[in-house]
Amino acid sequence: MTKTFEPLWWSLFSAGGVVAALFLPIMILLSGIGMPLEWFGVAGDVFAYERVRGLVTHPIVQIFLFVLISLPLFHAAHRIHAALSDPWLKHMESFLSILLYGGAFAGTILTAVILLQF
Repeated sequence: MTKTFEPLWWSLFSAGGVVAALFLPIMILLSGIGMPLEWFGVAGDVFAYERVRGLVTHPIVQIFLFVLISLPLFHAAHRIHAALSDPWLKHMESFLSILLYGGAFAGTILTAVILLQF
């Protein structure tokens, strides 16, 4: 029986899809629209460096941001790989896998490094 990484990619794809569908729109609504328009009664500079740094240094927020950023990267990588794996690109499948999944891994590591610097 041949060993494949396909179950790993599918699990990361599905987890990233859930995060992208459930949490990203909420975060865009809250931080991108609601806070600047002061929907929540928070006046002043909500996105001041000191306030954001104080929030991002909390371990639970760091884990949430890591999941919010890294899992959709794998979702996008698997989705693009599936779209480009047509018969006319079959000869480039290994290159596409390394490029796409390697980019998702690099983005995940970069996210971890940036979050751990806080």
